[in-house]
Amino acid sequence: MNNQMNEQLQEGIKLADRSKPLTLDKVRISDAFWSGYIRLVREVVVPYQWEALNDRVPEAEPSHAIQNFKIAAGEAEGAFHGMVFQDSDVAKWLEAVSYLLETEPDPALQQVADSVVELIAKAQQPDGYVNTYFTVKEPENRWTNLAECHELYCAGHLIEAAVAYNKATGNEMILQVACRFADYIDRVFGREPGKLNGYDGHQEIELALVKLYHATGKDHYLALSRYFIEQRGAKPSFYEQEWEKRGRKVHFPQLDIAHDLPYSQAHLPVQEQEQAVGHAVRVVYMCTAMADLAAETGDEALLQACKKLWDNIVAKRMYITGGIGSMAEGEAFTSDYDLPNDTAYAETCASIGLIFFAHRMLQIEPDSRYADVMERALYNTVVSGMARDGKTFFYVNPLEVNPSQLAGNKNTHHVCGQRQGWFGCACCPPNIARLLASLGQYVYTVQKSAIYVHLYVGGAATLEVADTEVQLEQKSAYTWDGEVSFTISTAHPVAFALKLRVPDWCGAASWVVNGGEPQQIKGSDIDNGYAQIDRVWQSGDTVELVFTMPIHRMKSHPLVRENAGKVALQRGPFVYCLEETDNGEQLYQLALPAGSELSTAFEPALLGGMQTISALGQRQVSDGWQGQLYRHNADWQQEAAELKFIPYFAWANRGAGEMAVWVRETT
Repeated sequence: MNNQMNEQLQEGIKLADRSKPLTLDKVRISDAFWSGYIRLVREVVVPYQWEALNDRVPEAEPSHAIQNFKIAAGEAEGAFHGMVFQDSDVAKWLEAVSYLLETEPDPALQQVADSVVELIAKAQQPDGYVNTYFTVKEPENRWTNLAECHELYCAGHLIEAAVAYNKATGNEMILQVACRFADYIDRVFGREPGKLNGYDGHQEIELALVKLYHATGKDHYLALSRYFIEQRGAKPSFYEQEWEKRGRKVHFPQLDIAHDLPYSQAHLPVQEQEQAVGHAVRVVYMCTAMADLAAETGDEALLQACKKLWDNIVAKRMYITGGIGSMAEGEAFTSDYDLPNDTAYAETCASIGLIFFAHRMLQIEPDSRYADVMERALYNTVVSGMARDGKTFFYVNPLEVNPSQLAGNKNTHHVCGQRQGWFGCACCPPNIARLLASLGQYVYTVQKSAIYVHLYVGGAATLEVADTEVQLEQKSAYTWDGEVSFTISTAHPVAFALKLRVPDWCGAASWVVNGGEPQQIKGSDIDNGYAQIDRVWQSGDTVELVFTMPIHRMKSHPLVRENAGKVALQRGPFVYCLEETDNGEQLYQLALPAGSELSTAFEPALLGGMQTISALGQRQVSDGWQGQLYRHNADWQQEAAELKFIPYFAWANRGAGEMAVWVRETT
C-alpha cells in the first residue's frame, strides 16, 4: 500500500463509542429453540459435511474439495474437480469447526481440523499463494481472470477460517499461512507501479482482511482491504482490460461478468452506489466490509453509502422472510418491488450476508431496525435452508412452490421442492454451519456502560461493562411465548444501562424488575428501538420481559405486484406458510377472509414442537370445467375450508408438496 493511504488510516478518526460483540468463549447458549440447532451443527452437520467434502456420502454430489488440496500438496495425484471456488467449502467448514471448538473443547474434532490445517499449509506455494484450482489446473494463469475465478474470494474465506481457528485453538500454523498469503496479495495488488490495479469479482477478501488486521494489529491488512473497496468501480474497467489481455477467454460462458459490471457492483465507486444491484451475496459481503472500514477509519462517506444500500434493500428489495435476490439469472437483485414468490431465488448465503451486514451496522449504530432484519433473516430464511435432520439443504428459498410444475417450467428450474444432500456449488451448507456455530456473538454488544440485547437467545454471558465483569443469565421462551428473563451477577454494585430490543412485531411489552409490579414499556423508555433500564445493578437483580405476540396479517407495498390482494401471517419472529400436507392441493385456490378469526396452538409432536395458526377460510370450487379451458358463463364458487399455517422455516420437512406464504384475502 502507498504511504498516503497508510497515513490516512493512521489519522482517521474512528467512529465514537462503537458497541462491540462478545467473543464466543464468553457466551454459552442454552435455549429451547436454538440449542437443538447448535447441537445439530456439532453432532450432525459438521461431521456430515466432512464426509461430503471427502466424497463419502453416496447420495450427495461429489465435492472433491479435500482431494483437491491433497493433489495441490503433493499427497495425491489426479485432476482438479469441482467449481473454481471449491476451496472455500473447506475454509467455511474449518471456520464452523473453529466456533464449535471456541465454545466447547472437542479433542477428536480438533485433531481432524489440525490435519486440515497441515494439508492447507502443505498446499501453500513458496511465495505464499494458496488455491488448488490454479495450482493444479492452471498454474500459469494466476490473477488473469479476477472477474470470474474467485481467487481473492477463496483467499478471504481461508483468512476468516485462519483467524477463527487461531483464536479457538491457538494454532499458529494456520494464521501464518493466512499472513503469508495476505502479504503475497499485498505485493501483487495496489496502485503502485508494477502492481495489479484490480479487485475480485466476488467480494470477500475485504471483510476477511479487516479480521486479519484485528487478529494481528498490522495496519497494512486494513489498508489493503480499503484499497480493494476503493478500487472497485474505477475507470477504465479493470475487468474489461484483463478480458482483452487474456484473449477474451471466459470461465463462465453463461455470464458476461467482464462487461456486466453491475453484476459484481463494479459499475460505480462504492460511495456512489445507492441501489442494491447484481449478485445479492456480493452486495451484502461488500457492504459488510464497507461497514467494517467505516467503523475502523471514521469514513463518513462510506458509512452513508452503507445506509443508502441498507435502506434500498430493506425498504424495496427484501422478501418478508429476510430473503434477498429475487432473480435466478445472476442470483441477483432486479428492481424496486420486484419480489415474485414462485420464481424467487433468495439464496441462503445472501440472507447470511445480510445478517453479517446488519451485525456490523449494529456495532456502529445500535438501532433496532438492523436487529429486526437480522432476526427476520435468521428465524426464517437461514433456518429454512437446513432440514430438521441437518443432512439436507436449500440453496434457493422460494415463497411459493407447486412441485408438479417445477420440472416443466424453465422459469422455475432453480427451485427445489425438497432439500438436497449437497450441491456442485456448495456454498450454502457450510455457510449455515458457520453462522449457527457462531450465533453467540450476535446476541449482545457492549458500549462503554451499556449492554445491548439484540437477540433473545437463552444462555449465560460474561461481559465487561463500565470496567466491571458482569454475568448475565438469559432464560428465553421468546420464540413461541414472547417471554424472557435476565439475572445479573456481579462482584460489586455497578451502574450501567441494560438496553433491550423491542421487536418490530411486538404488540405491547411489559417488564418486571426484581419481582415488582409489571409495568408497560412506554415510548419514553425506548431509544432507537431499545427499552432502557439505567440503574446501579447488584448481584441477584432480575428483569422479566413479556412481549405480546399478536398474529399479524402482513401486507406488501402496493407496488409489489405479486402480492396484491394477499396477506401473509406473522407471529413473533416467524413468518408462516400453508403446506399441502395440511391443506390439500391447489393452495392458490384458498382464501383467508378478512374477518376470519385466527387461533394459535402449540403442537409438541409437529417437527419437534411448534406453534401453528388455524383459521376458517375458503376454497374456490373447480367443478364443472371438464374439457373446457375458458367459459363465459361461470360463477366463482367458494366452499368453507379449514386453513392451517406452519412456520415457514419448517416447510418441506414432511415430504414434497405445495407451499405458499401469501394467501388471497377476501371480504
